[in-house]
Amino acid sequence: MKKKRIPYLIAAVPILFLIVLLSINIVMFEDALGGSNQLALLFSGALASITGIKYGTKWSEIIDGISNSIKSVAPAIIILLLIGALAGTWLLSGIVPTMIYYGLKILNPEIFLFATAIITAIVSISTGSSWSTIATIGVALLGIGQALGLPVGLIGGAIISGAYFGDKMSPLSDTTNLAPAMAGTDLITHIRYMMYTTIPSFIISLIIFLVIGFNFNSVGTQNIDELLKSLHSSINITPWLFLVPIMVIFLIVKKMAAIPSLFIGTLLGGVFAVLFQPELIMDVTGSDTLNFQSSYVAVINAMTIDTNIVTDNLQINDLLSTSGMYGMLNTILLIVCAMIFGGALEVTGILQRMAEPIIKYADSTGSLIATTAGTCIFFNITTSDQYLSIVVPGSMFADTYKEKGLAPENLSRTLEDSGTVTSVLVPWNSCGATQSAVLGVSTLTYLPFCFFNLISPLMTIAYGYFGIKIKKLEKNIS
Repeated sequence: MKKKRIPYLIAAVPILFLIVLLSINIVMFEDALGGSNQLALLFSGALASITGIKYGTKWSEIIDGISNSIKSVAPAIIILLLIGALAGTWLLSGIVPTMIYYGLKILNPEIFLFATAIITAIVSISTGSSWSTIATIGVALLGIGQALGLPVGLIGGAIISGAYFGDKMSPLSDTTNLAPAMAGTDLITHIRYMMYTTIPSFIISLIIFLVIGFNFNSVGTQNIDELLKSLHSSINITPWLFLVPIMVIFLIVKKMAAIPSLFIGTLLGGVFAVLFQPELIMDVTGSDTLNFQSSYVAVINAMTIDTNIVTDNLQINDLLSTSGMYGMLNTILLIVCAMIFGGALEVTGILQRMAEPIIKYADSTGSLIATTAGTCIFFNITTSDQYLSIVVPGSMFADTYKEKGLAPENLSRTLEDSGTVTSVLVPWNSCGATQSAVLGVSTLTYLPFCFFNLISPLMTIAYGYFGIKIKKLEKNIS
């Protein structure tokens, strides 16, 4: 059967169907990320496949396209599993608590907003998760800020700005791994190239918070002191633990691939747990002595299942828990289902058909990057999911960037500058709804003060139009 050109309105049906299903899921389910969105992606992928078959695509071609789509994110899936394992051993060894401890010690009430953004950035970089950062240390900082008399929207903006900066720049973050996988580049190249827009955006945000903060002159560090005491009494806090993240950073700087770097970091975390946290290992395993069995069980459980450190402070307890590789499975499932949907759209020609009227307006580098950024924001608003705001535009524009001679890191940077950071600004997006509920601050209240999240997409568009740090594809000379 000869392939036919799919009419534009018919090509739009699977995407519209997905938007409708995702909207229903947000309303019907308290946790739409628990599985309903994955099924929405599968159902929409099935509808795209049926449409493709009707217009001449063979079933074998669809399966091959989906297989290739999933194969493209295989390294990201491996990295996600390693991230879960690393998070567990870094918590058990006291590395993450030590980072939090010293991050909290730099807090100064006179520069509270500035310090808040720095602290949440440190925690988010070390954990790779803006969600856990906001839900734990962010809540504590919100209470302290309120005691100092600062508006909750302003405090929320500082917390979210720092957390999303750390999430973007952390090699442990799932979106930071997903964006380069979709664009066709590697993690380290992506992070390095993203620094050109992300660091200036964060510096501008810090300056704004610093200027605003000088208008408030108060003291009040009692809650911070309590958190520090709880951390110190439950965990052996020592600067020696910084050796592990320093080693991982060193390996990354030396251009070691992400997978072996994270693997080494995970193993070192397990070794440092045995060396520096013997009492904690005995506590989590219920053992009276530190021996090979208790050490092995504690480290393996930290990598695979969960680790929970209990202190006398309820605020800090939620931060001191992780689910290991098991905690990454839902994200991996979502990514696989998204790639099934994306693969079906691509091989049937639906994606290209939908992209035609959008891409034809992108006749310059600046307009292409601006169109990509706008598409990412559009998907954050319409699909209520930040992963889709990276996956779908990434698939749509990958070939166009190549055709215009632009390196894939231009695309991966734009996906993160506009997709990852704006998800928290949409009230019905899973990110916006979650952070609003966790902080107890409405999305529209903190939105005007999320300076980093607002500046990032504007920064990447400006770089595109002014031709700043736009890398070209290297031409092969035979």
